[in-house]
Amino acid sequence: MSQQSNHYDIVIAGAGFAGALTALCLNECGFKICLIEKGKHPRFAIGESSTPIADMILRSLSSKYNLPWLYDFSRYGSWQKKHPEIVCGIKRGFSYYKHYPGKSFSTNDNHINELLVAASVSDEMSDTNWLRSDVDAFLVTKVKEAGIDYFDETEITSGLRENKKWKLNVVHNNNTSIIHASFFIDASGGEMLADKLFSVKSLSENFLTNSFAVFSHFDNLPRWTDILCQKNIATGDYPYDADNSALHHVLDEGWIWQLRFNNNRTSFGFSLNGNRISLQKMPAIEVWNSMCAKYPDINYILKDAKLSIQPGSIIRSGRLQRKLETCFGDGWVAMPHTVGFVDALFSTGIAYSLAGIERIVEILSGNRNFQQPLYEQLKEYENIVFEELKLIDMLVAGCYKTMQYFPLFNAWSMLYFTFTIMYEQKRLKNLPVKYFLEANDSEVQRIAHTTYKEILALTAQQTLSQKNIDVFTNAVRERIKPYNIAGLLEPSSKNMYHHTIAEL
Repeated sequence: MSQQSNHYDIVIAGAGFAGALTALCLNECGFKICLIEKGKHPRFAIGESSTPIADMILRSLSSKYNLPWLYDFSRYGSWQKKHPEIVCGIKRGFSYYKHYPGKSFSTNDNHINELLVAASVSDEMSDTNWLRSDVDAFLVTKVKEAGIDYFDETEITSGLRENKKWKLNVVHNNNTSIIHASFFIDASGGEMLADKLFSVKSLSENFLTNSFAVFSHFDNLPRWTDILCQKNIATGDYPYDADNSALHHVLDEGWIWQLRFNNNRTSFGFSLNGNRISLQKMPAIEVWNSMCAKYPDINYILKDAKLSIQPGSIIRSGRLQRKLETCFGDGWVAMPHTVGFVDALFSTGIAYSLAGIERIVEILSGNRNFQQPLYEQLKEYENIVFEELKLIDMLVAGCYKTMQYFPLFNAWSMLYFTFTIMYEQKRLKNLPVKYFLEANDSEVQRIAHTTYKEILALTAQQTLSQKNIDVFTNAVRERIKPYNIAGLLEPSSKNMYHHTIAEL
């Protein structure tokens, strides 16, 4: 690295999809960019489930920042036509199946233990599950093609801010170099770099949700719809093949994600309630075996499971919930996925990260000299991100509260789908959107807080009657009615929603 080449407008740390796309957009805005990656691609990562919101933002970024190839990744059909070599999976919607301890999965003609919410009208127009190792590596090739300086296996060991400039000490192959920049973006997706460079801590307090994950990738897992067929459970009125979706198994202790890719690989993981102390103390394999022993059909899915080469082991996280004390400071800002995380339950990760790219690129492109107005906008950005995390936290926490009572879970989850519809409709009408899921909307806040208080009261009871459940469901139905263009909670739907949440 020559002394002439190591002066940049902006340095970005972290070359996952968010860091790479931010680099590409800012490069198109005329900034001189450096992208630094501590690891090396291709690398394993989760956070794989896209949504209609994510697809909208991909198309917007493609158009606004002259990245025409990016448009192809906004639908399964165009992805397969243009880039079949980059592995993904069909995601037609969200599917939920309630399992009870010690019992084989069962349901009835009204789908009492099922919930399927379609998000697209066909496989061609479908959302996608991203094999992140493929997607992230591809985006880095685009970074290189754009002439952006990219350094992998490079660690930022320290940084000094003097005279409105960063002096970053980096190590690559045991060789130390210095990189200078006017501004720094933390897209690392964790809290360690913010602590090291800015002395900003990450906290888990003040979250309503408390969960951890145990997960991996597996080859040739059986299809859930085949298992249902073996049980003589009818799927003829399903809006789509449930294996071509974000498939969730709802347990008393938490939930399972099962995301299928089109190369016979499946991302499979437990996200479990961290308030259950016995689970918290178990190592990964004991948690895994405990859940398999408790739920017969989960055991059936996994009994012959073979780990994929990558990552090749079962991984256990610590507590998932985290939030930086602040999102920005003198000469730096953190991307939303670095600022904080709640839980993957509603597949908010990809869309939320893309929304953050939109905001940060727009803010920086409008403040090219990095002067005071920039920091006024970054303060607003911080307020927005913190408010969004609060809403996501409440939506997820309500689900954990209701997982033992699937009818309550079903009704509560409709708040997320309603808020999603509200956000999507604004984007479709080209109306300005500032807050993810309309987190600043007074009605969104009223509905969420009122309904959450009711959930707390209901789940604190010793027993729940059918009348309790019906009253709650009717209350939710009435609250979402002004925004419910999708027929959510209509009894005639029988928990099968064939609608497209957003006409894309």
